[in-house]
Parts: sequence; structure tokens; C-alpha cells
Amino acid sequence: MVRVLGGRARAATVTALLVAALAGCGSESPAGGGQAGAPLGDAKSSSEVDVATSEMAAAKKASKVEECVAGSASDGGLPSIELPCLGGGESVDLASFEGPMVINLFQGFCAPCKEEMPALQSFHETYGDEVPVIGIDVMDTVPGVALEEAISRGVTFPMYADPGGELQGGPLTARAVPTTYVLSSSGEVKLLQMGGMTSEDQVKELVEQKLGITL
Repeated sequence: MVRVLGGRARAATVTALLVAALAGCGSESPAGGGQAGAPLGDAKSSSEVDVATSEMAAAKKASKVEECVAGSASDGGLPSIELPCLGGGESVDLASFEGPMVINLFQGFCAPCKEEMPALQSFHETYGDEVPVIGIDVMDTVPGVALEEAISRGVTFPMYADPGGELQGGPLTARAVPTTYVLSSSGEVKLLQMGGMTSEDQVKELVEQKLGITL
């Protein structure tokens, strides 16, 4: 199951369309934990969305979420877009990352995103030294919910934020959430899965198929 975000066009147009399409789908109640406020609404620029409030920073510090650390590449294949670290930390230029890598695009109010987090975390714990996992909270006006949901499900891999939809129109376009991509060692970006994954084995099998490796 996926939460549809919309089609692909120019970055600004896509972002506006996606947010509008999502407005009717983002009414999930934050009951059971979550930052108060509308999860989705009017499109906002990245500067208008605080992805590292004091509350978020405190929650991240008390968790086992890993710090955001830039890679060593000058152009590893991902777009040269600097994204802030979800919950505070070092902003990172995605182009500094090298494959193999798993990149998961998610939102805090997306049910299938939350359901697949344990599978991604389990893969990260088992194979993260060979194929690291990162998360990107995309086009989310309430990133505190995304961080809280991830922490509550035991996520420890680094997470970034793209509240302004900077990735839209590029190789990491979010046509739906969750969407997961892989970055190969040669710098090629491939779609891994649209929709939630249910187990570590499923993630492993898909990664092996897409990257042509054996874990």
C-alpha cells in the first residue's frame, strides 16, 4: 500500500500539486503520540518549517538515532542538494554519499511508512555496514511527528528533511510515500519499492536484485 503524492512535472509545480493532493489524505489523528497541528496543508518553503525544534532535538538526543554525517564523495550520483538533519545536526549535501545505499522517503502521518520502519531498521542493523540506510522526511509540514514516529519504532539510521520538496523532479522524486530508492556503487539511482516493505528479508531480496549484489 502506498500513499499517493501525485505525478511528475517541474519541481515547483509538482510540489504544489502533491501538497494539494495530500491535503485530503493527511487527516490522520495524532492520537497516541504526535505533535499537534495539521500534518499537511498549504505548501511552505523549507525555511518556514523548523525541522529541529528544541523538543525534537531533545527527543533525538535521548534516542539512539545516529548523527547525520556527510560522505566523502564529490559526486556520488545523488543530486547536489543540501538537506538539514531531522531533529538537528549537520546538514549534508546528498552528492557526498556513495553507494551502495538505501534511501527511504517517508512522512510521519503516513501509515504504511510507519509500518515498514521496523523492516528497514532490521535491515540497517544486519547489513548497514555494507549497505547503509538513510531516511528523508519529504514535504512534511509537521516533521516532529515523523521524528517521533521513527523513534517510537526503534529507528536509528540517520534521517534528513526535505520540507520544501527540493528533491521533486529529480532521481529521488516522491511519487508516493513510502518510496525507497537504492544508490549503486557506480552512482546509479534505482527505484527499490513503492509501498511499504514488511520484513528484513524482503528488503534484502530487493536490494540484492536491484544492485546485483549478495548480502
